[in-house]
Amino acid sequence: MTTATPTFDTRGLADLLDASSQEQLDALEFGVIGFDAETIVQRYNAVESQAAGLSPQRVLGEPLFTNVAPCLNNFMVAQRFEDAVDEGSELDDTIDYVLTLRMRPIKVKLRLLASAGGAHRYVLVQRR
Repeated sequence: MTTATPTFDTRGLADLLDASSQEQLDALEFGVIGFDAETIVQRYNAVESQAAGLSPQRVLGEPLFTNVAPCLNNFMVAQRFEDAVDEGSELDDTIDYVLTLRMRPIKVKLRLLASAGGAHRYVLVQRR
């Protein structure tokens, strides 16, 4: 990453996250969940772990939309990633969302990121 810490709205963030160390991911002020083409979680930062109450050991290596966060397995989130793959396009959408799994409903902003040549796809979570 560059010397300036990226924010939730930073342009080109997917590529910056791909190049980030775990320590750099943990220094961010928003949640980061990075997953591969098979939706297996490969990257997970401390902010998201603490806010969701799920340890990295519980999340890493697990399918995001079925085992980790089934509340994201819908047309608003998971389907957007599938559509981007089917269309061969990049994805950079920010949506208002309500998380409901394992907690009381909480309003968040999600940023959905997938770059054409990127190693991972990302769900970023900004809690209000």
